[in-house]
Amino acid sequence: MPRAAVLGKPIAHSLSPVLHNAGYAALSLSDWEYTRFEVTAEELPRFLDEAPEDFRGFSVTMPGKFAALEYASQCTERAELIGSANTLVRIDDGWRADNTDTEGVLGALNALLGDKTPHAALLIGSGGTARPALWGLAQRGVCDVTVLNRSDRMEELRPLAGALGITLHKATFDDDLVALTRAMDVIVSTVPSAALEGRLFDLAHAPVFDVIYDPWPTPLTIHAAADGYATVGGHVMLAHQSFSQFEQFTGHTAPREQMQMALNEALGLNQ
Repeated sequence: MPRAAVLGKPIAHSLSPVLHNAGYAALSLSDWEYTRFEVTAEELPRFLDEAPEDFRGFSVTMPGKFAALEYASQCTERAELIGSANTLVRIDDGWRADNTDTEGVLGALNALLGDKTPHAALLIGSGGTARPALWGLAQRGVCDVTVLNRSDRMEELRPLAGALGITLHKATFDDDLVALTRAMDVIVSTVPSAALEGRLFDLAHAPVFDVIYDPWPTPLTIHAAADGYATVGGHVMLAHQSFSQFEQFTGHTAPREQMQMALNEALGLNQ
């Protein structure tokens, strides 16, 4: 029986099994199974060394994304560029690392923006998700990104931004956020909702992609929608990052609609 699984710690909350198992059911891949394992970054190499041959691939969440890239015998260009991997696919000489969080961001941006061509974006936060966010923004043609963060980590993002053809600008929460956000074509928030408390009215002046999906909608997207702007949440990113994983693991085209519907149902979004 071919298998796949998601690895991380904590892992009980992961909705990846919902997505992948829905895909198997939709394509009648009754011999496939997708499970989850609690694995730390330190435990990851040994886990992969001992993984039975019937495991075709693994989704990797925190804290193992950096360890996954380091362990892999091959890696895709985008995984190397981002500096972490959320996908491991078994190959003849070991494991190939990929980063499909990039496709997750791009899928969410496509759902948010449609055919519009954005030029300027506000990126809130500079942690791990900021890197695939920059990749997705670059694919949509964004060339100027203003990074809003309480701590200055701009230098960590500059090499990636340069490789993507993006010019970075710095902003702080002491700036005129209303004027700043009104000048943006899109806002991508990668921080917990609590980090934006007291700033929501100032920030909600452009279309918003918030990577948070539970609970949904987020306070930021509620305020943006009230101002008439389109919004999209992290559940769209989560689904889109899983589609490529599904295809790399199984060799079958992902049944996207059925997988997204299953995720929405699990989150109570179809009610």
